[in-house]
Order: sequence, then structure tokens, then C-alpha cells
Amino acid sequence: MSASFSIAQARRIALAAQGFARKRADLPGEARIRALIERLGLLQIDSVNVLVRAHYLPLFSRLGAYDRAILDRLAAHDGARLRPVRRRLFEYWGHEASLLPVAVQPLLRWRMERAEAGLGIWRGIHDLAEAKPALVARIHDEIRDRGPLSAGGLAAQERGQGGWWGWSDSKTALEWLFWTGRITAAARRGFERVYDLPERVLPDAILNAPTPDPVAAAAELTAQAARALGIATAGDLRDYWRLPVDLAAAALERLVEAGLLLPVSVEGWRAPAFLAKDAVLPRRVSARALLVPFDPLVFERSRTERLFQFRYRIEIYTPAAKRVHGYYVLPFLLGDRLVARVDLKADRANRRLLVRSAHLEPGSDPGATASALGEELQAMASWLELEDVVAEREDWLAASIRASARA
Repeated sequence: MSASFSIAQARRIALAAQGFARKRADLPGEARIRALIERLGLLQIDSVNVLVRAHYLPLFSRLGAYDRAILDRLAAHDGARLRPVRRRLFEYWGHEASLLPVAVQPLLRWRMERAEAGLGIWRGIHDLAEAKPALVARIHDEIRDRGPLSAGGLAAQERGQGGWWGWSDSKTALEWLFWTGRITAAARRGFERVYDLPERVLPDAILNAPTPDPVAAAAELTAQAARALGIATAGDLRDYWRLPVDLAAAALERLVEAGLLLPVSVEGWRAPAFLAKDAVLPRRVSARALLVPFDPLVFERSRTERLFQFRYRIEIYTPAAKRVHGYYVLPFLLGDRLVARVDLKADRANRRLLVRSAHLEPGSDPGATASALGEELQAMASWLELEDVVAEREDWLAASIRASARA
């Protein structure tokens, strides 16, 4: 008979697996940052910069104030430096566009091969590659012969050479080359990706590593997802790396047979669950964290709702008048519950962290939540080198923000 867990136990298992059960360090160094990235498996990248780029926040949520330059260095996101670096992270499609440990690259070669065949890739990208192979080859040759090249640099070359086939086609061709692994991200300037050939970016040990068969690769990725999730349904595990159904099913079967995933049940979950063999169940979790919308704890929305009874949607593309909670809303984790959500914006010109709105979750203690959230907002503002936290509305949180600023 399989083990059964209450929803509260499942939450604590999940939070421990995600790194929320450890105490924050005063000034976490590179070793702890790298260890956390290895545990999570990926940091999702997103272009929205209303607060701070999405890949920075999951580390802050778990570690507290850390030096973002460390992450930039690990990912070669430190500007103009394009000479070879001791790279620890690379960019590719993980959950979505993500920063990934370089050791994962061989495990994703099946995705690159499927992209060549038009599988698991946006239809328009593959259609362009089939319709205009000369364009794709010319862009690849430009990068091979001239070295690292950004999309903006490519546009400048097009203008200088009288144009090729059109800028939108050229960008699409770059994306196809990136999907198929023929080029990779050498660095970023600002947030603009700079492309180069993999052999000039990735370590030789990674490039020369054998390519596992797709099922074996999917099994390793699923095992990593299980370690990061702790307890999960088959759908949760598949979603973490966005695996195709066939590979996910074969991987799950292999891991269960090997005893690395244990079939269990969770109170209130309709689907069967699986427990990672080495998952831990802490007696309590005393976390305090603001979560970016793309944090791996909450990026699978149905899982967030099952674990926390917290319905979460991104409203960036919702017309302002129809938004329920705001533009860029971060859930607030306190203990082992999501107790509030706040719409935040970094007003960099005036060095202020703006709290545009704050919503308390049903059943949450207003006083305790406001006090803890006020402190966390001050900590985030300091980390982002902002001087003040400003509540734009006089609500349940405003007084605590002022009190935290005086402390």
C-alpha cells in the first residue's frame, strides 16, 4: 500500500525540495548560489524588467541578498566580455527560455534534433527554415566567420549589405539556429542575446560528452525535476522540463521501476503522486519570500493551486481596467503558505520600490502578514539598491511599510 500525505505535509516537502527550508545566509557566495541552481535545475528567463529580470529573483527568494554579479559571471551576462570564460550556465529551452547548468546540455540534444524535424518548436520557425535555407546558412556562416553576433548586430550588417530577406525573417532564422543547437548564447549585452557557435562557448568536456538516447535523457531530467519538486504528479514532472508525452511516460516508468520515484497519494489530489526517493519532510518551514511569477515553485499554476489553494494568473497582457490584482504581481510566502500578493515596480529614476497594490489572501493574519511583508519589501529594496519602499495606496500594508522603513 502506498504512503499517503496530507496537503500540509506535501507543501512542506515541496518547499524543502525548492530550497526554502534552509536559513538564508548573510552574504551567500558562489558555491551556495551554484548549489541552489543545481537543485532547481533551471532559472527561467523573461524580458519583463518592471521590477528586476526574472532569473535573478528565485535566488534572492531563497538566499536573501546576494551579489547579482556572481550570477552574471556564471552565465556570461556581464556585458562586453566575450572572450572564453569558465562557463557554468548556458541558455536554452528548459521549462521555457532558461539559464541551465552546462552539464544539462547533452540531456537536451534530443530537443535540438526534434527541432530540426519541426517537432516541439513554433511552426513558423521551422517553416521559415524549410522555405529559406539559404538565409539560415548565410546567418550561420556570418557567425562562424565573424564571431559573436547579436540580433542588433545582424540588423546593422543587413542594412550595410543592402538587406537580405527582411529583418523579421532573419530574427526567425536566428531562433531556428538557436533551437536546433547550431548556435548558442555567448553572452548578453544588457538583455540582448549575443550568439556564437557552441564549440566557441561550451566547455570541451560538455561538447565531447556522449549523447544519451532520448528516454535516458528524459529520465535524468525527470529525476532532476523530482528532486526539485519533492512530491508531484506525472503532469507536474513532465511540465518542469516541458517533456513530450511519449518521453515523459517512458521516463516515469523507468524511474518508478528503479525505485527513484515512489508512488504515493496526496490529500485532495485527483491524480496519483510520486515522491522523490530522497525527499525530506521537515516538521515546519519558516520561509519568508516574494516569488517572481516565473519561480519554479509557482510556474505550474495548477500545482500552485493544488498545493497552496492559491489561484495565480499573470495579468501583464490583461487590459488595465480588467486586472484583478495588478500588472506584475508577486505571491508572498510566509511559513508554508502563500498569504498575500503584491504588485511591484522598481522606480529606478527615483530609487523607490513601488507597491502599487497589495492583496491579503483569505484566512491570512493581517497583522503578521503586513509586518513580515513590510520587512521583506525593505530587504528587496536594499538588494535592488533602492532607497525607499512606497505604498501607492493607504491599505492594510502601508503602515507596516512605514514602520519597517523606520526600523
